[in-house]
Amino acid sequence: MHPQALLEACAELTGRVLRFDHPADAIVSRYFREHRSLGPRERATLAETVYTILRKKLLFEHLARSGSGARERRLAILGFHGSRDFLKTVLSDAEKRWLDACEAVAPADLMAQHRHNLPEWLAQPLRAQLGAADFMALADTLQQPAPLDLRVNILSAKREEVQRELKTAGIAAKTTPFSPWGLRIDGKPAVNRLPAFERGAIEVQDEGSQLLTLLVEARRGEMVVDFCAGAGGKTLALGAAMRSTGRLYAFDTSAHRLDALKPRLARSGLSNVHPAAIAHERDERIKRLAGKIDRVLVDAPCSGLGTLRRNPDLKWRQSAEAVQELVAKQTAILASAARLVKPGGRLVYATCSVLPEENEAIAEAFGAANPDFLPLEAADLLTAQKVADAAALCAGGEGGTRYLRLWPHRHATDGFFAAAWNRR
Repeated sequence: MHPQALLEACAELTGRVLRFDHPADAIVSRYFREHRSLGPRERATLAETVYTILRKKLLFEHLARSGSGARERRLAILGFHGSRDFLKTVLSDAEKRWLDACEAVAPADLMAQHRHNLPEWLAQPLRAQLGAADFMALADTLQQPAPLDLRVNILSAKREEVQRELKTAGIAAKTTPFSPWGLRIDGKPAVNRLPAFERGAIEVQDEGSQLLTLLVEARRGEMVVDFCAGAGGKTLALGAAMRSTGRLYAFDTSAHRLDALKPRLARSGLSNVHPAAIAHERDERIKRLAGKIDRVLVDAPCSGLGTLRRNPDLKWRQSAEAVQELVAKQTAILASAARLVKPGGRLVYATCSVLPEENEAIAEAFGAANPDFLPLEAADLLTAQKVADAAALCAGGEGGTRYLRLWPHRHATDGFFAAAWNRR
């Protein structure tokens, strides 16, 4: 594609995404369906340009004010993913001078919001939680793309063997530092075209998500529920840990999300998974299973703010008011899911949020209202699962290791939280 046409396409896609009427990944996917002639390189440039703009939106909007021409074009120039020499072949002399001036601005000369690129409703509680230096370390990390993590399906493959197979295919994969199932890849190779993917030996899953599954500690022959299963990433990991024995229910209120589980389930080789769409958290199916389940995972609907490296549009599409609405939903879902757990069974509450009101506040309120649920130390559970340096992954409680608390800048995972209890 001619560089001028590519820049115009970047500007057009930027304008669509910045309306924030749909998730960015859905808008980008739709654009690619509408422009099927785009090659892999053009698609990569378009997607990465848009995501760079979303990550650094406050900075780029500040710099764009000193330029001229359409706003979307100025933003696309600032965020362009590719060679600057290639880009400058289609810029006017004024645009080149403006871009050079923008790139010469030292970070130390910028205002705080143009360095952290977070809305103030989110920046303020994170700064209060972490302190100034740690907050900026997190903000810097959130402006970088996330690596690609894979989970090896232990039902059918060994991590070392898959690692060697990927190396043969020209893909360098490192073992994840904490999850015993994980491999990490820099860049974005088309893993869905690899034989290992097609036969179900690997699934794309962040290392933090894998650690949540380890907290559940699902075992052979048990009855287990993934209460908010979605597309089933954690369901598949639970099923593999159970060695495809027992009975694993994948519940979700969205039949559409569960439909995405079907091809993944077929590849996985699991036969113990039973997906079921429910009307709400008090569905009749839930009542019939009350007090009968060995282990329940509640991966609750949340703000998703721990995934900003992958979904940077969320910080602009979410709001403090929306988070408070989620808190009420999370509280109700956890209370309903807890009814499923039998005496001696385990309950795990998890989110991919970094906000205390969606995490510790929910867990502590649940514990206070349910004295028959004994809180567990996440560090002890992970250590028993042979997770290295488990205490460094945890925070909270009297010993400082009560909850799993993962941060992108500290652990190179998405931001995750989890609390676990055993029912007396």
